[in-house]
Amino acid sequence: MLAGMTSVAPRAGTVVAAAIIKDGKVLAAQRCSPPALTGLWEFPGGKVEAGESEFQALIRECEEELGVTITPHEFLGEATNPYGAGGVRLWSAVLSDPASTQPTALEHQDLRWLGADELSTVDWLPGNRLFEDAVRALLS
Repeated sequence: MLAGMTSVAPRAGTVVAAAIIKDGKVLAAQRCSPPALTGLWEFPGGKVEAGESEFQALIRECEEELGVTITPHEFLGEATNPYGAGGVRLWSAVLSDPASTQPTALEHQDLRWLGADELSTVDWLPGNRLFEDAVRALLS
């Protein structure tokens, strides 16, 4: 079992997010809704549904939002979710097939690959901003 992963099902309302790493950069996604959050940046992900593990939710959310399959790896941390119940739990991940599939903004306004020196150049959701140092360490 990976560090940060428990055998207990996640709390209702828990949000999982993926810091998808490729070629020394991480994928950031710009929200297009709701209006109060439009234009802010986040790590892709979403709410864990009943009966799902965190990894199942991460994989499902990335398929729905980006059209790609990911392989989650390391637990990076948890922050309070200022927009709902539960917390935001961030995991590092890679594209399962990086040669054939590239992420597409299916549910976002824009996508960007950011290097360690670019993480502070986007306007992150408050909960996601807290993960900058943990993600920067993966990119260095």
